[in-house]
Amino acid sequence: MVAFTELEKIFSSTGVFSSRLPNYRHRSQQLDMAKGIAEAQEAGGVLVAEAGTGTGKTLAYLVPALLAGGKTIVSTGTKALQDQLFRRDIPAVLEALNMPVKTSLLKGRANYVCQFHLQRNLADGRFASAEEASVLHKIQRFASTSHSGDRAEATGIRETHPAWQYAISSRENCLGGECAHFRDCFVMKARKEALEAELVVVNHHLFFADLWLRDEGVAELLPASNHVILDEAHQLADTAALFFGQTVTTGQMIDLARDARQTALVHAKDTPGLAQAAEALDKAAKNLRMSIPEMSLRLPAKLAQSREDFASALENTNRLLGELAAGLKSQAERAEELAACHARASELIHRLENWQGTEQADWVRWVETMGRTLALHATPLSVGKIFGEQVMQDNRSWVLTSATLSLGGDFSHLLSRLGLEEAQTLCVDSPFDYPNQGLIYLPPGLPEPNTREHTQAVVDAALPVLEASGGRAFMLFTSLRAMDNARAMLADAFKSRGLDFPVLAQGDEPKQVLLERFQQSGRAVLLGSQSFWEGVDMPGEALSVVVIDKLPFAPPDDPVVAARIARISEAGGNSFMDYQLPEAVISLKQGAGRLIRTETDRGVLMLCDPRLMSKSYGRKVLDALPPMKRSRKLDEVREFFQTEVLV
Repeated sequence: MVAFTELEKIFSSTGVFSSRLPNYRHRSQQLDMAKGIAEAQEAGGVLVAEAGTGTGKTLAYLVPALLAGGKTIVSTGTKALQDQLFRRDIPAVLEALNMPVKTSLLKGRANYVCQFHLQRNLADGRFASAEEASVLHKIQRFASTSHSGDRAEATGIRETHPAWQYAISSRENCLGGECAHFRDCFVMKARKEALEAELVVVNHHLFFADLWLRDEGVAELLPASNHVILDEAHQLADTAALFFGQTVTTGQMIDLARDARQTALVHAKDTPGLAQAAEALDKAAKNLRMSIPEMSLRLPAKLAQSREDFASALENTNRLLGELAAGLKSQAERAEELAACHARASELIHRLENWQGTEQADWVRWVETMGRTLALHATPLSVGKIFGEQVMQDNRSWVLTSATLSLGGDFSHLLSRLGLEEAQTLCVDSPFDYPNQGLIYLPPGLPEPNTREHTQAVVDAALPVLEASGGRAFMLFTSLRAMDNARAMLADAFKSRGLDFPVLAQGDEPKQVLLERFQQSGRAVLLGSQSFWEGVDMPGEALSVVVIDKLPFAPPDDPVVAARIARISEAGGNSFMDYQLPEAVISLKQGAGRLIRTETDRGVLMLCDPRLMSKSYGRKVLDALPPMKRSRKLDEVREFFQTEVLV
């Protein structure tokens, strides 16, 4: 076992971190967390650890994992955090500890250039625009010099550019050992490096893809390990539901149609009907997407199927997919690529049949539109049994950590959702002096959050606060519509009051660009929705106010949420107290956590939901937030910022 004395030396005010890591400060909470993790790793059990903001949880889990020896897999919530961990945090720790540990970064295959698909699509030359073709040539030049083939490293090429679809592979269309480029495959190279590494950094999507494949009896993606650390663990239940469910998308059908057409033109030129069948499926899939014209919508399956356009488009897509599969089957022996396309078509048919089949009691079927794509989902209402069994029966040590896992130290909601009721828990408080660093402002007289007047009232109440703070604010909204409305209202108000605070809004530019502009301005107001509630670190004076428009309850008409509510109610439970409220509190804690990021930050958290004062559950919500002073008086907010100037 890692000796506590060794941890104490490393984390002490005179230890190696203090002398070798810039801005390092000894925190007793960080040491307590490291000791708890060391014990869990020695025992081989499961530890769920909440680390208050500022604890420094990354160092607290990396050090005992490195000292314990063996192999460790660290998984985090997003690829951005994954890159930060691998490229900044881990190298700094290894250098400070002078440990020659081999590390590896592993992502899902869609993050790596596929030489086969890149070359084939360049040769085919069918693109939506000349710009797509130009970008694909840039990707080709990047791939010719890159060691990793990771699209995040392709300077000057946006990660979300549509041209990437022509340069990557999926599990379904990868040719594996039959591929002519197998020896130079970036995915295989990354997996080989992961096998040889002692510390492997992945993200939750890849981690759950691995668990799902193992559950299906397919070869594992990730190497065997001694320890697993799941950071940003508050996201696990929702991510698990995606991977333990099933999804069919129009994008998958369009990709199949494209690959089948290209393969048929090479290996089955004498069977023109095959390429024609692929073209017909491509058109049908696009028509299926447009049968529900809304750009972003979630519908229960029954409601979607009641739409005549959707029902007929789905039937037509089904028929044409079957015709393509039959054509591919008749030609499959002529080439490995044709056989692979036939297998993909058969799998899509199977998934569509499952989706259209009889309702399962513990699953919900629903339809989602996202830009150019329509997805048919079948989602389990609970992942606890699947995930819990995988973890509790595993011989490795497991650490699940985040700043937001409990409700005032009560972990029962999360443990139940993940099936980890027998896990050990640890709650480490933040080292910040919240009573002196922050103020929670609850403006009086606001209308109910479901009224038309609410967003205008939020803006009106925020204006004097923004004047007192000199801008420097995040305004976080629970919907894009409210955000857009508030932006227009705020721009008009600033103009009429002669305020020159720059107004930035989610969607105007890439997230990182917006954050850089916000920080450089020093007086901007940034409006955001879901993607700005978490994973944003803005320490210092640039951010001094966080305004939250309302409690972030999940929309009750969301198909998955509605089904879970119904299931809890049918079982005699209280769906609001047992599910909706805990989920909202954890989301609120994430949003509130954007405000105070260092020991010297000061700021006001403005909560604009009158239910915090009028409803019996309001105190429970407030008590789950950092212990800042609370006020309903605007004068006290102004005084707070006057004191800030004096400091």
